[in-house]
Amino acid sequence: MTSQGISARTRNLVDVAMGRKKADLVIKNGRWVCVQSGEIIPDSDIAVVGERIAYVGEDASHTIGDQTLVVDADGKYLVPGLLDAHMHVESGMITVTEFVRAVAPRGTTGMFIDPHEIANVFGLKGVKLMADEAATQPIHVWVQVPSCVPSAPGLETPGSSIGPEDVAEAMEWDQIIGLGEMMNFPGVYFSDQKMHEEMAATREAGKVIGGHYAASDLGIPFHGYAAGGPEDDHEGTRKEDAIARVRQGMKAMLRYGSGWLDVEAQIKAINEDKLDPRHFILCTDDSHSETLVNDGHMDRVLRHTIGLGTDPMIALQMATINTAEHFGVARDMGMIAPGRYADILLVDDLNDFHPERVYARGKLLAEKGRWQIELPPNEYPNWAIQSVNMEKPLTAADFKLPVDPDLDGVNLTAHVIGVVEGQAPTKHLTMPVQAIEGEIKIDLERDLVKIALVERHKGTGGVVVGLVTGFGLEGKCALGSTVAHDSHHMIVVGTDEEQMALAANHLADMNGGQVVVKDGEVIGSVALPIAGLMSNKHAEEVAKEAASVLDGFQACGCEIINPNMQLSLLALVVIPELRISDLGLVDVTKFDFVPVLEGEAS
Repeated sequence: MTSQGISARTRNLVDVAMGRKKADLVIKNGRWVCVQSGEIIPDSDIAVVGERIAYVGEDASHTIGDQTLVVDADGKYLVPGLLDAHMHVESGMITVTEFVRAVAPRGTTGMFIDPHEIANVFGLKGVKLMADEAATQPIHVWVQVPSCVPSAPGLETPGSSIGPEDVAEAMEWDQIIGLGEMMNFPGVYFSDQKMHEEMAATREAGKVIGGHYAASDLGIPFHGYAAGGPEDDHEGTRKEDAIARVRQGMKAMLRYGSGWLDVEAQIKAINEDKLDPRHFILCTDDSHSETLVNDGHMDRVLRHTIGLGTDPMIALQMATINTAEHFGVARDMGMIAPGRYADILLVDDLNDFHPERVYARGKLLAEKGRWQIELPPNEYPNWAIQSVNMEKPLTAADFKLPVDPDLDGVNLTAHVIGVVEGQAPTKHLTMPVQAIEGEIKIDLERDLVKIALVERHKGTGGVVVGLVTGFGLEGKCALGSTVAHDSHHMIVVGTDEEQMALAANHLADMNGGQVVVKDGEVIGSVALPIAGLMSNKHAEEVAKEAASVLDGFQACGCEIINPNMQLSLLALVVIPELRISDLGLVDVTKFDFVPVLEGEAS
């Protein structure tokens, strides 16, 4: 906006605050949750003109005219709209528009999204696709430019890439708020030129550098990472992680999504150690569509955080003003105050947070969970919905793990991915195995099953096969997904090679998604044709389809929390300890490849 436009806006706000002009909307008789001062102020009124707040105080009657809409809050809390500081829309398996449709009625009026999933498939044009859609939303959707595409150069092959020139170009776009999570943390502390040039372009644009330090080592490498410039981090899982980040000048982002439940351990830094809470922020990172529909979004995070004994005001600050100040948008949002957007929630009980009314940009978006306005339609180009490229249909033979027949009966050591329930990190396990008839067989008694990474961007026909444990599968089953962070090839886990081939071919036929196959039948699936990551259906429909996938996991014996999200991270070669990529098995503690099988077991 030009200086003339800003001047006209502020003069209009002043005229309403002074009573010379009348407000469009006045909300009366509420309890003002003033996150900027930490107070709850009874008998408060809010006067709104256009999209912004003109006046907040004990009596706004001087701003009321014949055309003013007056709403009686009847003593309800007046809460700033909730902000999600770090999240990936693609993890909900829905588009930006459908994500907004799902979360705004629950009180989310601002999202800071990192579209590095679609960036790994389509590069900068995929980011632009998301940014353009974000700009049409009735709530605030800011976009971070993905920093690590690929997430770990040399260890995986994405569908596209983003470099410093791309970052500098995107920093000029209106919707861009900063640089997405800097996942290549060794690249930062080893002074990789590409990583530092991307951060430099962000600093030059005056925007925020997102962090992602996924190691537990808080020694010299962590200090080197902090020195490189990342300004926040959501990868902490322990109290000491949160403390270390805040002490080094970062904002500790505490995440509570569908699979990563890291608030409980880290909130102790505030509740027990009494650290300054204004340096802590709440986020979701990854939320499954079923979680959004059935449990909520940032409202769910608030209920959880408050339920752990956190003062509601502190929890609300972590979901509003702290986030706005961190991203440099507190002039516009994050609090109920003059000049800010009228993003206002009417809430009965802060300890059981369920907004009754949601206003964003001065408009009533939702009442009692029901939308009051129409969302803009959005069309997707053909290139965005045709991203699964397979050289040929796969067969059971593609999922064999062959061994020299001369080694039949010899004790070998297998490097095995160990799934950790409820956490993003995996375990690097070693297990003794024996070859039978020239291959390593699946061993259900030890929960040792196959995992395969199928290349799907260039149609090379490449299939990398390894071993995984922790899903607890039984019977003849296979689980498949084209949501496979971060390079988003196709990932398949199974107890039987025939089922794995069926799962892979079904994913190709529906142009991406997630599928469960049991005894030769598809028992659960969700189609995600946009980049193989998202559906343009409503969240409720996608949640039902996704629920069929979760039901399928259970039918195959898997009882862990959100196993499809655990599956989707097994190719994420920037989070320890062991992952699989299209280039092989990766030891993420060393950022080097390891063989699936080696030597003679001792």
